[in-house]
Amino acid sequence: MDNLYYISQGNTPNEHLINILNVCKAGCKLIQLRLKNTSLNIYKITAKEAKVICDSYNAKLFINDNIEVARFAETTGVHLGKTDVSVKEARAFLGNDMIIGGTANTIEDCEALIKSGADYIGLGPYQFTSTKDKLSPILGIEGFKAIANSLKKNNYQIPVYAIGGIKTEHVQALLDVNIFGIAVSGILTNQKDLKNEVEKLKAILQPQN
Repeated sequence: MDNLYYISQGNTPNEHLINILNVCKAGCKLIQLRLKNTSLNIYKITAKEAKVICDSYNAKLFINDNIEVARFAETTGVHLGKTDVSVKEARAFLGNDMIIGGTANTIEDCEALIKSGADYIGLGPYQFTSTKDKLSPILGIEGFKAIANSLKKNNYQIPVYAIGGIKTEHVQALLDVNIFGIAVSGILTNQKDLKNEVEKLKAILQPQN
C-alpha cells in the first residue's frame, strides 16, 4: 500500500470526482471516495465513475463506509468507521481479496481491528478537522507516539495511517514515531499547486517505502 492516502471532498458527487481526477493526475495512487448524505444509487454510480478514473491512473480506490458500494464498483477496498459494520461482517460479504481498513482512536480500537482481521488502520484525529462530524478525542503527536509504541511492543505488524487535519509540516514528526503513512483531504483538495504538494509529501514519505 502507498503511504499517501487521499480522502475525497466535495459539495456534490461531481465535485468529488473532479477532485479525485485532480489528485490522480498529480500522482496520488491511493484514493478513498467518501460520499456522505447521498442515496445508495448515487453512491454506486459515483463509485463506478471514480473507479474508471483511478484505473486510468493506476490508482487504488477505496469506498468509505459502504460494503455494498465497494462490491458493486469492484474497488480495491473499503474503509469502515467505528459505527459501521464490523470487519468480520465486511469480510464475509466482500471475500478475502478486498482490502479492509478501519478507523481507530485508541490502542484498544487498534487491537480490536487487528484481531478482527483488518488490513490497515486509520488512526486519529491528529488535530481538529472540519471534514469530520462527531470528532473523536484529539491525539496529537504524543497520542500517536504512545499508540505506536504499544503496537510495536506487542509485535503488531499493520500499516497505520495518521488522519485528521494533517499538514505538510506534521508529516516528519509522525514518521519519527513509526506511523506508516498519512491520510489527507483538505491539504490536497484546497491546494493551488497540487502536483508540487503531492511531490513534496511523497519526498517526505519516501524513506518509509
